[in-house]
Amino acid sequence: MKKVIIAIIVILIIVLGFYYFNTTKEIVVTTEPTATTTIPVATTTETVNKTETLIGKSVAGRDIMAYHYGVAGTDEILLVSGIHGGYVWNTALMAYQAMDYLKANPDIIPANVKVTIIPVLNPDGLFKVVGTTTKNFSKADVKIADMLGFGRFNSNGVDLNRNFDCDWKSTGVWQSKTVSGGASVFSEPESLALKNYIEANKPVAVIAYYAAAGGVYSSNCGTGISAETKALTSAYAKASNYPAYSAFNDYATTGDLTNWLSKINIPAISVLLTNHTDTDWTKNEAGIKALLSYYAD
Repeated sequence: MKKVIIAIIVILIIVLGFYYFNTTKEIVVTTEPTATTTIPVATTTETVNKTETLIGKSVAGRDIMAYHYGVAGTDEILLVSGIHGGYVWNTALMAYQAMDYLKANPDIIPANVKVTIIPVLNPDGLFKVVGTTTKNFSKADVKIADMLGFGRFNSNGVDLNRNFDCDWKSTGVWQSKTVSGGASVFSEPESLALKNYIEANKPVAVIAYYAAAGGVYSSNCGTGISAETKALTSAYAKASNYPAYSAFNDYATTGDLTNWLSKINIPAISVLLTNHTDTDWTKNEAGIKALLSYYAD
């Protein structure tokens, strides 16, 4: 009898052991990923809401970048800085501040709006003055002698804001100085890159940043200021507390960017920062937010 009981116990141990081994093995196998397993990829606010585009190269081969925020929007607002390179280095810094702000606050962009920022249209001029074309520079990096000389122009010595197709001349004026407007309209790779981008994407409004006079200026290419441009001028000026002007009359500006935009029926304004050392960020933050509100559906 004892032998029978022992035999039964041994059989039970063998059966239970076999069951336990196979059950454990099955659990291990089913937890391993298979070829069809989908592993979730984390997304971030930046990857969802920002892309970037290389729109062209400078005379010296430096990248001209456009950065996009609220990429699902169909109404594009374009902000352009650094047109005069290192002479207006603070406009480039202001644009980088705007990029950081939109990256940190994507919810302020209306669903129908896309904001594109070109922080440095003239990277050669900026590089001459601060040694870089990225936001990793400060006032301490600015070389004043170069800022007042070559830093305003591209590597061909052309004033890019005299190279657009409105009242263009091969020689223009900057204050009391004669400057080159280029061999022809859009002769420079920087201005041509911007032209191509604008014609391909057709923004609903363009804001160009310069220094230094402290004001918001309407665009006009001899046919009067459009109602939309007047509304933009008023909205930006009221929010930013910059004074508003119907035109820049300090001296003739042949081949001006925003005036060319007026010629092709794109509402555009020029915002001139108060000086050559500050970004006026509080003012321009308010102005940009006013534009976002204006274009919200």
